[in-house]
Amino acid sequence: MALINSVISWLMKKRIHQIDLFMKYPLEVQQEWLRKLLGTARNTEWGKRCDFRSIQTYDEFRSRVPLNDYESLKPFIERLKQGEQNILWPTEIKCFAKSSGTTNDKSKFIPVSQEALEECHFKGGKDLLSIYCNNHPESNLFAGKALAMGGTHQIVEVNNESYYHGDLSAILIQHLPVWVEYLRTPGLSIALMDEWESKIEKMAAATVQHDVTNISGVPSWTLLLLKKALEITGKQNILEVWPNFELYIHGGVNFVPYMDQFRKLLPSNTVNYLETYNASEGFFGIQDRDGSNDMLLMLDYGIFYEFIPMEDGSPDISKVISLSQVMTGMNYAIVITTNGGLWRYMLGDTVTFTSVSPYRIQITGRTKNFINAFGEELIVDNAEKALSVACRKCNGQLCEFTAAPVYYGEQRGAHEWLIEFEQSPDDLGFFTETFDNALKSLNSDYEAKRYHDLLLGPPIIRVLPKGTFYQWLKVKGKLGGQNKVPRLANERKYVDDILSMVKEKKYS
Repeated sequence: MALINSVISWLMKKRIHQIDLFMKYPLEVQQEWLRKLLGTARNTEWGKRCDFRSIQTYDEFRSRVPLNDYESLKPFIERLKQGEQNILWPTEIKCFAKSSGTTNDKSKFIPVSQEALEECHFKGGKDLLSIYCNNHPESNLFAGKALAMGGTHQIVEVNNESYYHGDLSAILIQHLPVWVEYLRTPGLSIALMDEWESKIEKMAAATVQHDVTNISGVPSWTLLLLKKALEITGKQNILEVWPNFELYIHGGVNFVPYMDQFRKLLPSNTVNYLETYNASEGFFGIQDRDGSNDMLLMLDYGIFYEFIPMEDGSPDISKVISLSQVMTGMNYAIVITTNGGLWRYMLGDTVTFTSVSPYRIQITGRTKNFINAFGEELIVDNAEKALSVACRKCNGQLCEFTAAPVYYGEQRGAHEWLIEFEQSPDDLGFFTETFDNALKSLNSDYEAKRYHDLLLGPPIIRVLPKGTFYQWLKVKGKLGGQNKVPRLANERKYVDDILSMVKEKKYS
């Protein structure tokens, strides 16, 4: 295994030179990808409709091709699911990633082309390993097994053809190269199970027998697996189960609220953490520097980027700009054009740039995941940082949370926070005060609305029993994969639903 580790590490590092090139020439790389995407799709239904053949400049592209969200592309995607081809993209589309970005009953099915698999998703996976090996030349990552918290999928027959529908992670596992399959655990029969409670049990039982060196997955579900592994083995921490464990790859949600729990389970300074930004629609960013809190925007994955400034909590679609125009410190909604046939697609995520040379980003939230009921413009990034401050000062440890506005009257209200703690703070009153003050220091609009309690009263914090959010996701049929609790909402749908479940004791 040592020889295999050396060979794979050497191959991974060869990619670093190409990454350096797009960091040095970002705008040229992006312009070339726009040209390639338009040229490749010029004879598709969309290519003819928007006359891709005659588009020569970004300004022509922006004026000719409309902005889209999932609803505007859904009729075309439904036709693809029924077996039609050459609509959004010229090559055959047989995979559809079921988006789990929210807990809404409706699911989105994102078309995944072969180009998107190979040039974007798989390339992103290889690049994160290349970057890690380059930063850690002493790594023995490939001397053991990789464990991926994959989702579920199903095979659908349409006109005697097989189509894959399911979580992107499951689609990726299903199509991994043979050499990668040799290095991962557990087997496909367990990795692709669709019943998550049994799956966690079987994953833990199967993987404790292997030398796992790295795990990738959403923090909340990974914690369940790690705790189950300890329960099965009777060990005190994960390094007693997997002594050569060295890397946790995470994404999907902010890792800060989960950090204390991971450090407790992985009590060693030799364990590294690496953040990625990938979704059903594409692979976008990789943390390229140890200890940083941002990610390098990956510019050569077959994706052309545009950005919309966020104003008053919402994207101003009249002000779409290219990568060349972004500034640090501003909050932007992302628009992508991809080699999977998503044309000027509003992703729904918001980011801020920490650097423009090279282009590095932080995820700040969702375009529809904020509270702005009273002009406070509270985003997820504010909430997670303030909760982290309050937990640190009050000896608390966070599991999950969600929040929504409360209306006392036409002119005054508050924010109601439903929080599940792994370890409750010493003094809930002091925790509330500390949290409130942290929010004020992070968000001047929130601070202004809280002035003398005139418009916005102090936060209302309700501590929920352990396991509440898990049971709520279970009731919704949203266990596992990329499913997660919505952090903030401008209306009370989620909060009222969870409170109702707790009141009726629909949890175990």
